[in-house]
Amino acid sequence: MVALKMEDLKNFTSRLFVGETFDRWLVRDVSVVTFNTFTIDGHIRQGYYSEQELEEHQIEELSAWKVLKPFCFTLIRGKKLPESFQITLQLSPADTAVFLKHAQLDFTAEQVNGLYLNIRYEAGALHCVTGTSLKLFTLDRQIEIEWDEAVKLYLKEEKIPYTQE
Repeated sequence: MVALKMEDLKNFTSRLFVGETFDRWLVRDVSVVTFNTFTIDGHIRQGYYSEQELEEHQIEELSAWKVLKPFCFTLIRGKKLPESFQITLQLSPADTAVFLKHAQLDFTAEQVNGLYLNIRYEAGALHCVTGTSLKLFTLDRQIEIEWDEAVKLYLKEEKIPYTQE
C-alpha cells in the first residue's frame, strides 16, 4: 500500500471526471458529500441485464467507471466544491491477468480479489491509496510492491504529478 498526494487537483479531477484516463477501471463504490451524502454501489444487480446484454456489452460484476462517471460528475460540479468524495476503483479481471503476467508474479487472476486505487478528496487535498486483496493467504508481499509501482508508473505515463507520503 502506498499513499500518493495529487499535486494538481484540477488536472486530476478533470482526468477523472471528464477525461478517459480511468474509464477502463471498475467501480466498487463511490461516496460524494455535498448538501447530502450520495453513495453508489458499483456492483451490477443480478437479473437487471439479460445474458445476451451481459455478453454483448462485456458487463462484469462491477460497473465500469466510464458508465458511472457522468452521474458522479453531476454530483460534484457546480459553484461549490464538494466537502469530500471517495471513489474505490478496481482493475478489471482481464487487466489483472495482464498485470500479473507483466510483473511475472506467481498468482493467477482467479486468486486475486482485487487490485485497487482508492481516491479520496477531503479538506482541499486529493490522495490516492493503492490496495490489494487476495483470495489466499501468503506472506509474499511482492504483488503489493509490484502494484504500488505499477500505479505510480501509470500516473507518470498519464502525466499526473504526485508526491509520495
